Amino acid sequence: MRPRNLGRRLGLAFVFLWFALGGIAHFAFTGVEERIVPPYVPWHHATVLITGVFELLGALGVLVQRTRRAAGWGLFALTIAVTPANIYMLQHPELFGIPYWILIARLPLQAALLALIVWVSSQRAAHGGAT
Repeated sequence: MRPRNLGRRLGLAFVFLWFALGGIAHFAFTGVEERIVPPYVPWHHATVLITGVFELLGALGVLVQRTRRAAGWGLFALTIAVTPANIYMLQHPELFGIPYWILIARLPLQAALLALIVWVSSQRAAHGGAT
């Protein structure tokens, strides 16, 4: 296996695990997830459940070569859509008990995650084989 293929496979595994575990968390820890939804977003409970479903669908979708590109763009859009929650947490750190530096680090890490999603989901069979 070429190093580029290994890197993409590892990136793909990371994206899958990130969103699969995140999606599960939306159902296992719904109350916690609801707390990070900004107050101006309506229907916190439904928002958490719907985004959890999309995370799980996207995670599964990136595993299938045929759906990888669409799933990647869906996860990209979803990651952008949840950015207000990250900003809300940064604006109100006292509500969450998370060290402020972690909340600050999340934003550049989110940009890296977006780049990783694009990289692994734009993979074509001719450039690295079907995975």
